[in-house]
Amino acid sequence: MEDFHFHVATQKSIDEAVAALEGSLKERGFGVLWQMDIPSKLQEKGVEFTKPYRILEVCNPHEAKEVLLRNELVGYFLPCKLVVYDHNGQTFIGLPKPTALMGVLGDHELMETARRIEATLQDAIRDAAQ
Repeated sequence: MEDFHFHVATQKSIDEAVAALEGSLKERGFGVLWQMDIPSKLQEKGVEFTKPYRILEVCNPHEAKEVLLRNELVGYFLPCKLVVYDHNGQTFIGLPKPTALMGVLGDHELMETARRIEATLQDAIRDAAQ
């Protein structure tokens, strides 16, 4: 499963981790387009779910333009998703690896971009977790 995703633990609360992640992403040219608080959304729909879990969709517009011009199928993977969640009382920040997602397209040039984006997002997560 480690080939699919990357995650780190943090001593921060969910809210603190999300705020730190937003700042860390901004420093690297990524913006948060949308954020969903899963428990709130499910409770709106009448589903009881109390586990803290946030999904953030993030994007670097310049990178998005370049990969979409190369291959329109990349849109299935955009924007990048990052998650902040509680697991047994510990906060984690993670993402599905862009290289794992992009790998299904078999495009060497896109894989180079995916590796660069993955490294940037992993650095942003590590910094946010500190």
